[in-house]
Amino acid sequence: VGDRVFGLNVWRFGAHAEFVCVREQGMIATIPEEWPFEQAAAVCDGAILALINLRRVRLQRGQRLLVYGASGSIGTAAVQLAAAFGAHVTAVCGRNATALVRSLGAHEIIDYTQQDFAASGEQYDVIFDAVGKEHFVPRRHALRRGGVWIASDGLIEIALAMLNVRVQGRRVSSEIPPRFLRRDVWLIKRLMEAGMYRAVIDRTYPLDDIVDAMAYVDTKQKLGNVVLTVA
Repeated sequence: VGDRVFGLNVWRFGAHAEFVCVREQGMIATIPEEWPFEQAAAVCDGAILALINLRRVRLQRGQRLLVYGASGSIGTAAVQLAAAFGAHVTAVCGRNATALVRSLGAHEIIDYTQQDFAASGEQYDVIFDAVGKEHFVPRRHALRRGGVWIASDGLIEIALAMLNVRVQGRRVSSEIPPRFLRRDVWLIKRLMEAGMYRAVIDRTYPLDDIVDAMAYVDTKQKLGNVVLTVA
């Protein structure tokens, strides 16, 4: 009683509320005393989805990873987690986010408004499309042979992943449905306590202004996460 907790209400959602019922053995962990609730609320969603997919491709130290859409909730998480795992991270984002993603651990940054990552001639072991806006087949040459494209959205890409389609030795991977594990929440907590991960919060809105909050999210211009605060 009285514990401060954070986590995910898996498959039930409903967190846009003052009170939420979560199973005691669900995906929750205690919040360290120094964390404000806003920071804890912004931790799990993008981080868990990024972690599930990076674990699926068995990302290893020294591998070259490109994160497309590196400034969103999943993207900012993928950049930090990959850097923590020792990968060489190239982040694709807009000009307004370059300083942010560099501070998160990206080794190289590509401004998608100025440069097409697939036209540079560079090849990567893993490409993580964190916003579901790119397509594997026309971009496959940016992957090394044996490379993996992580799809976070897009019916065609998800279908290619589920059918285990390979094109010239390259394939698409996606965790469908995601396998949520309680231990992942505790892993993210430990990474934060070690200074290897942080929540990225663009804006906060009071719960009464949820319509404005969702309207801002729908602009697709947010950096990281948008948080609702409860008085």
